[in-house]
Amino acid sequence: MAITFAQASLNPQGSIPASGGDPGLHRGWQVILVTVLCSFIAQLFKLVTKLVRTGKLDLRVMAKTGGMPSSHSSCTMGMAVSVGFIDGFNSVSFAIALCLAMIVMYDAAGVRRTVGLQARVLNQMMEELFSDHPHLSSERIKEFLGHTPIEVLIGAALGSAIAWAFNSWAQTQFLHV
Repeated sequence: MAITFAQASLNPQGSIPASGGDPGLHRGWQVILVTVLCSFIAQLFKLVTKLVRTGKLDLRVMAKTGGMPSSHSSCTMGMAVSVGFIDGFNSVSFAIALCLAMIVMYDAAGVRRTVGLQARVLNQMMEELFSDHPHLSSERIKEFLGHTPIEVLIGAALGSAIAWAFNSWAQTQFLHV
């Protein structure tokens, strides 16, 4: 259901009246919840993976970037897929959300990964240059910033699956119209 500028101007809330019958009305909470849920579950996977690998529970993993799966990819694809389920996969809002997700995923696998690789080289250079004076090179640049393409792909798939599951569940629970 399209709304004109004149209609939006007459409605002080800037929304379509509830009698309009728009199925996407009042479902923005789903997009927000799915986005947060996708990020949390992706980070939880990293926590469990590290626990299994090392035998130690390191809660700091929940706030770190990088690793499998990409939580940035997961939450942005979860957001985009949720918008698609609510507004339609041919809607402008889905197109915007998908473009944003693609930019974030490109950044995660491209720019941030490259910065991490450059940080590793800089840290090695600092160690070699200041090997006689270790107190001068104690500061290290964070190296684990980005993701491999497979980490981004798995994150995107995870986010899409979570969005599908959550929106399917929400439709059965809240949309009995």
